[in-house]
Amino acid sequence: WQGRTAFKVRFSTTHCRPCPLKAQCTRSERRLLTLRPQEEHETLAAAREREAQPAFAKEYQKRAGIEGTISAGVRALHLRRSRYIGLAKTHLQHVLTAAAMNLIRLGAWFAGTPLARTRQSAFTKLMMAPIPA
Repeated sequence: WQGRTAFKVRFSTTHCRPCPLKAQCTRSERRLLTLRPQEEHETLAAAREREAQPAFAKEYQKRAGIEGTISAGVRALHLRRSRYIGLAKTHLQHVLTAAAMNLIRLGAWFAGTPLARTRQSAFTKLMMAPIPA
């Protein structure tokens, strides 16, 4: 490995395209594998296993809510940049932006605007669909 974190292995399109098992292997024109050092591979596998647990999903809901709030602030109130120079003025902008976000939420609540539903992928919709008997 000597300083490399991973190797990329690309299979030839001339070998992948005619293969009868290509659909089970990849959707692209050819197969691409990433080979990592064993320690990195095991760490990644453990993280993926942890993400599959119900406790992780419950914990991640908090982060998803915060990410949604930040995203709304970026889209509606241009949070990416400060309009001012200096820590005191920038802090004041942050406080006023947070107050504005709360006022926007209160306005939507008083108006009875329903909360947006989280988008679901086509695969998730398919998996949640009832199975015909």
